[in-house]
Amino acid sequence: MEEELQPRLEDAKAGKRQLLFVDASHFVLAAFLGYLWSFVRVFIKSPSGRQRYNVLGAFNAISHELITVTNETYINAATVIELMEKLLLLYGSQMLITLVMDNARYQRCAAVIGFAHEHGIELLFLPSYSPNLNLIERLWKFVKRKVLYSKYYESFALFKTAIDNCLYNVGSKYKNEISSLMSLKFQMLNNAIS
Repeated sequence: MEEELQPRLEDAKAGKRQLLFVDASHFVLAAFLGYLWSFVRVFIKSPSGRQRYNVLGAFNAISHELITVTNETYINAATVIELMEKLLLLYGSQMLITLVMDNARYQRCAAVIGFAHEHGIELLFLPSYSPNLNLIERLWKFVKRKVLYSKYYESFALFKTAIDNCLYNVGSKYKNEISSLMSLKFQMLNNAIS
């Protein structure tokens, strides 16, 4: 935190770099219970099947912009490169772009590292098992709470539309909630397990 992430956050605040937190979420069309107990038994409809809607996102730590690539198949190295191409179009090459990522195999592969190096994108890989340091993890939890918990979608198209609408409104309808949620305070779990 102090040696790698904090100095880059300070540079981003000073306008010296774009700092984005990158991760994928795999939304499954299934029942997501919002509560664990109830005074009265409540039944909710649940869709059949296990269709997945994959979202690879990059969340700007300072501007709170969200850039995404979505598909219904798999997130892989090509998807990560597609996201980096979008970021290059958005931010250009005038300023250093740093992507904070976890250690997913498709993010740490030779194709992604080579593309990033070739285009001057810095990749900062987080330590294993540290989702608390990846800001975008909070966003995925927010989307699940807003869109999935205790909700029924009659079709996969409606399910995808609900997720897309939530992601689209991160900077407008949900701006105040997102600003509070996406603060640059990170929970440190020192000596959590002895």
